[in-house]
Amino acid sequence: MLQSTWLPLAQAHARRVEPWISHRLERRARGQKNAIDDFLFDYYPYSPGKLATWHPGYGVVLEGPRSAEYEPLTGYRQVETGITADLNWLTPRKARLDLALRILTTTPSRPAGTGCFGLHEWAMTYRLTQDELRHAYLPLRVTPDVVETTVDAIGLRCTHIDAYRFFTADATPLNEHRPTRDNQPDMEQPGCLHAAMDVYKYAFWFSPLVDSDLILDCFENAARARELDMRASPYDMQPFGLDPIRIETPAGRREYAAEQRALMATTEPLRTRLAATLGTLRDALTALDPSSV
Repeated sequence: MLQSTWLPLAQAHARRVEPWISHRLERRARGQKNAIDDFLFDYYPYSPGKLATWHPGYGVVLEGPRSAEYEPLTGYRQVETGITADLNWLTPRKARLDLALRILTTTPSRPAGTGCFGLHEWAMTYRLTQDELRHAYLPLRVTPDVVETTVDAIGLRCTHIDAYRFFTADATPLNEHRPTRDNQPDMEQPGCLHAAMDVYKYAFWFSPLVDSDLILDCFENAARARELDMRASPYDMQPFGLDPIRIETPAGRREYAAEQRALMATTEPLRTRLAATLGTLRDALTALDPSSV
């Protein structure tokens, strides 16, 4: 790809990602926290610098003098006409690739669970005082008694290991399911907002072989999921400009289920695109080394 073609794409990516990056760096410099945006960098270990770097993805050769900027980056190699993402970088990561593909391709085949109502955040605060909370800097918008009675009345139906593992000791046995890391590929379902956020994780796992447009699309969808997550939580998010979804009420639960379905609609095309991209990578890796099958 000629520099006159790819450099404007890299510059457009930088403009698109700049608000996310600059706000993150400004907050960190001031020692401020944001339970939504910071989550995307703290929980998902993909730094602002990595997100800001544009990658064309597998099979594209970057030509021109500026392509030399990519030569020292992990996962690239020099070829006769320029710099390209190196498929060999993927070889030691094949098991991770197979896991991601299995999760991405089987999740849509399962019924969507739309009756959890985002209670995982409530289960993480169940029978705790304010000082004991994971997000102790955020005040609760409801009392601990309301948290307990809401969880007890509605029940817990979480299917995602990375939410379930943060339940309080008292909340854990109340969950209908027992998600583990081993059974995760068999339990993921399309209604889960954590599964929606994880599409971003599976995308950046394989950067630079996955193009940055897809990674950033998944990032922005994960941000929407995290916003829904915290709006439905027992925390007071109004200082962040977010109105609560009051899932302790029937109207709030209907609102949450509607937002959940809207998130499913934006997530599924991304899941499909990423599965196709990773499938192409696996096929290419197999052709490179048939013994890896």
